[in-house]
Amino acid sequence: MKQTTAYLLLICLVSAMGGLLFGYDWVVIGGAKIFYEPFFHLEGSAALRGWAMSSALIGCLAGALLSGAWSDRYGRKKMLIAASFLFVASAVGTGAVDSFFWFVVYRIIGGFGIGIASNVSPVYIAEVSPASVRGKFVSLNQLTIVLGILMAQLANWQIGEYFTAGGETLSAGSIEWAWRWMFWAELIPAGLFFILSFVIPESPRWLATAGRTAEAGKILGRVGGTEYARQTLSELGQLNGDKKEKANWGALLQPGVRSVLVIGIVLAVFQQWCGINVIFNYAHEIFSAAGYAVSDVLMNIVVTGVTNVVFTFVAIYTVDKWGRRTLMFVGSAGLALIYAILGTCYFLGISGWPMLLLVVLAIACYAMSLAPVVWVVLSEIFPVRIRGMAMALSTFFLWVACFLLTYTFPLLNEAVGASGTFWLYGGICLAGFLFIRARLPETKGKTLEELEKELTK
Repeated sequence: MKQTTAYLLLICLVSAMGGLLFGYDWVVIGGAKIFYEPFFHLEGSAALRGWAMSSALIGCLAGALLSGAWSDRYGRKKMLIAASFLFVASAVGTGAVDSFFWFVVYRIIGGFGIGIASNVSPVYIAEVSPASVRGKFVSLNQLTIVLGILMAQLANWQIGEYFTAGGETLSAGSIEWAWRWMFWAELIPAGLFFILSFVIPESPRWLATAGRTAEAGKILGRVGGTEYARQTLSELGQLNGDKKEKANWGALLQPGVRSVLVIGIVLAVFQQWCGINVIFNYAHEIFSAAGYAVSDVLMNIVVTGVTNVVFTFVAIYTVDKWGRRTLMFVGSAGLALIYAILGTCYFLGISGWPMLLLVVLAIACYAMSLAPVVWVVLSEIFPVRIRGMAMALSTFFLWVACFLLTYTFPLLNEAVGASGTFWLYGGICLAGFLFIRARLPETKGKTLEELEKELTK
C-alpha cells in the first residue's frame, strides 16, 4: 500500500507542477516590472504598462477554453506536455527579447500555458486518485500554485538584490539584465516539468473512455490495487455503455449536464469575486490605506504569502475529513464576516496591526477553503466524457471573473472607498454561502462514477 501511495503521490506531484508554473509565471511579472519598464521606456504610458501586466490573460482565456476539447480528444497527458513546453518557451523568449512587441507575445504564450495547466492539472489528479484521498491530492495543485507564487517572490527579491546591490538606484546593468534573469529563473521548474510530463501515465479514466481499457486497468491497478481497478472499470464501462454519443460542446446543454455546469461556473466566478485576490494584486494600496509605510508593506506582503502556504496545508489535511461543502461554508461565511469588520475598520479610520490581522485572517480563511476546494469540486462534478470541456468553460469564466475583479477594484476603491469595497465583497460572499447551501452537494468519499450518476440524473 505504501508503494501504491508513493506512486500516486509522484504522478500527482508531477501534474501539480502545472500549478507551480501557473503561480510562478503569474507573479514573476510584478517583481520584474521595475526593471523592464525603463528598459522598454514604458514609464510615460499607463496603457502600455497595463498591457504588459495583463497581456498574459489573453493567453489564459484562450488556453483555458481550447484545452478542454483538446484534452477530451487527445488526452490529459499530451496537454500537460504542451503546457510545460509553453512555459519553457515563454521563459526563454520573454527574457531574451529586446522588443516590447515580442515581450508581449511571449507573455501571451506563457498565459496560454497557464490556461491549459489551470484546467488540465486538477482534472488529471482527480482522475487518477481514489475517492478516499481525491480531495487531498487535488488540493496539491493549489499548494503548488501558492508555492510557485512564493518561489517567484523569492526569485524576484534575490535577483533584484543582486543587481541593485541592496540599494534603490537602478543602474543601466540592472535595467538591462535583472528582469531577464527573473524570467529565465522559471526555466528550472519549467524544464523539470517538461521532462517529467513524459514519464507520468495517461489518465486511466480518459483511456477507458477512449476504449483502451487494458492500459487503464494497469494504471488503476498500480494506483489502488486489482479490486479497485476492476470496480472502477466496471463502473466506467456501464457509464460509457449508456452514453455512446461523441463529446461536443452541445453535450454541455443536455438537461442533466446543464445544471451541473451552472454550479461549476458559479463556483469558479465566486472563487474570484469573493475578493481575496485584490489583497495580493493591490497589497500596496490596501496596506497604505491602513496606515503602513512602504517598508512595512513589503514585510506585510511576505506575511500574507506565508499565511497562504501554511493554511493550504490545513485544507489538504481537512478536505477529505470535513468535506468540500463544510469547507466552502467556512470560507464563504468566514470571509463575509471578516470583510464586514474590515470595511467597518476602514470606515472608522482604524489603522495598524488590527488591519494586518484581519487581512491575514481573510487570507487564512480563503487558503483553507475556497482557494483549493473550488478546484477539487470542479474536477469532480462533471461527467467523464465532457469533463475537459466543462472544466475548460468553468475555468474560462474564472479567468474572466479574475480580470473583472482586478480591473474594477481601483474604480470601486475610488467610488465608494475601501470600506464600501470590502462591504460589497462581503455581500458577494454571503450570496455565495446561500448558493452553496442551496445547490452544492457533498462529494466527499464518492467515486467520480457515483457522482456522475447522482448529479446528472
